[in-house]
Amino acid sequence: QAYLGYSNVAALTHLAAKPGWEITSVLDNIKIWTHEEGDTLSFKVEMKVGIPSHLAFCFLSDFTFRQQWDKHFLTCEVLQAVNEEEKIYYVTSPPMTGHKPRDFVILVSQRQPCKPSEPYVVAVKSVTLLSMPPSPEHCRSEILCAGFQIYSDSISSCTVCYFNRVTSGVMPYLAANLTGSSKSIEDTALECIKFLE
Repeated sequence: QAYLGYSNVAALTHLAAKPGWEITSVLDNIKIWTHEEGDTLSFKVEMKVGIPSHLAFCFLSDFTFRQQWDKHFLTCEVLQAVNEEEKIYYVTSPPMTGHKPRDFVILVSQRQPCKPSEPYVVAVKSVTLLSMPPSPEHCRSEILCAGFQIYSDSISSCTVCYFNRVTSGVMPYLAANLTGSSKSIEDTALECIKFLE
């Protein structure tokens, strides 16, 4: 379990540090970047938020709040609190046209910064739990690497960066957005900012 948590955080840190991110969209307080490598597409959403970084971390690391601002989360329950920094959640997503609803079993690892210049980290990846086998009602999907890095900008503001490495399984949700407008990603980011503030 300790290794899983470590590798979860390390994978997100590695993704964030990759060279070659290209900016695709700029709104007032939201920037969207993409990174392509082979058949893997990653995206990064940078949001300016008017609350202290530790509060943003508190709200974003508890995934039971997620369905309040992310319409891709239909339900979310804690299956196992591994320790103070690691929790395993069961998440369901609403069905897309012609598809079964998706479900995910995810490990969420949260880390406080060791130094003021470092970000708060909330890393997410899919895990397998014997007590939660795939069900016929849902299409079990996988999150390779996703999560948040939260940087303090001032005493009352922070920059929240959301990352996601996308596989073909998550593509239906994004394909429409990334080809023309990244509307759904922007809408979700706006909802996230509204929720946090």
